[in-house]
Formats: sequence, structure tokens, C-alpha cells
Amino acid sequence: MYILHIANKNYSSWSLRPWVLLTTFGIPFEEKLHRFPADGSSSYPEFRTFSPTGYVPVLEDTDENERVWDSLSIVFYLAERHPEVWPADRHARTWARSAASEMHSSFFALRNQCGMNVGIRSKRPPIDAALERDLDRLDALWADGLARFGGPFLAGDRFSAVDAFFCPVAFRVQTYDLPLAQASLDYVQRLLDLPAMRDWYAAGIAEDFREPAHDAETAGAYELIADYRAKA
Repeated sequence: MYILHIANKNYSSWSLRPWVLLTTFGIPFEEKLHRFPADGSSSYPEFRTFSPTGYVPVLEDTDENERVWDSLSIVFYLAERHPEVWPADRHARTWARSAASEMHSSFFALRNQCGMNVGIRSKRPPIDAALERDLDRLDALWADGLARFGGPFLAGDRFSAVDAFFCPVAFRVQTYDLPLAQASLDYVQRLLDLPAMRDWYAAGIAEDFREPAHDAETAGAYELIADYRAKA
């Protein structure tokens, strides 16, 4: 049995990756949501009780007595037991692993300037040189995958782990109206339309609890157009 430890769905981009992967593939798991502290204090003391690093996500495999942390490691662990997680074609699989790893280790301006906050809509923030480079790279990377493997997903005709890694980006594009090529925007919409993504979004905006530091990065930093979250 899998147990997936996650944090607030409105904010936790790292939690979304394995959650949307497990959900989309219909792999049974138990969700355990741990709230970021509402008083702005550190989540580390509580999260450290189930996570070696004090961060989410963490996957427990109770049948194997295994605990796996970090979203990339979780995906590789799942792929050993569920080969459909990566594309079947060797070339597509190689490309998908590279693209997922790039997302995992790069795009710092996008992460830092446009934190995930699924329930709000912001006026487009200023696009500085660093963020523009990240957005240009997204356009190039996605165009390469879609052209190389025929779409509609990045590594072919079905959703795979590489798409899961870019699901948090889809929410960021929606929240901040980020400028991308039309083909990229179409791909973002395909991700947002996934049943698992709609379920995550519905749960995220239904949360009536907040975390001040995350809101300060997003709702407090830019000009809001709308806030669809349940009243705190």
C-alpha cells in the first residue's frame, strides 16, 4: 500500500507531481495532507516526523517497508513497479527523463517569482531577463517534445511522468497569465483539463486555511485580479 504525504494543495507544487501521476494512472494510494502552519512558523518540526528532510512529498510503501522522499526519486521508485509511468518507446523515455530532470533542477526564476497559488489570478508580473529566459526555454523544450513525438503530450500520445513534472507550471501559467507561444498555451490547457488536475484544483480552492509566507510570495506580491479560494 502506498501512502503519499503532501502539503496544502493550493501551494505545494512538489506534492502535485507524484499525486497527479498516481491519480492519473489509477494507482491506489492513501493521501495524507499536512498543513503548512497558519501562524507562519516552520513546518519542519511536524514534517520531520514522517520526512527525513522535513519536506514533502514523501511516499511510503508499507508492503515493502520503504520510505521514499523527493518527487524525482518517488517517480523513479514508482516506475520500477509501474512501467507505464514512463513512455514505452526508448527514445521518448530518454527524452522524458531528461526533460523531467531539467524541470526538477532548473527554472529558478519561474519558481521564485511565480510561486504556485492555484486559487488566485494575478495581473501579469514584470518579466525580467531571468524569467524571460525560463519562459523561452519552456517554449523550446515543449515544442521539441511535441514535434519529436507527435503529441498531444510531451513524450507522445499519452500522459507520462514528464507531464506530471510540468503540471505545477500549468497552474503558474494560469495564475500569472504568463506569456508563452500558442502551442505551449495549448499544452498547458491540456494539462489543466486532466481530471486529476481538476480534482486537485477543486480541493485547493476549497481549502480554508492559509500559509502566510506563501501568500506573501504571491497574493502579497502582485496585483490580484481574483481570489477563488474559500474564505479563510
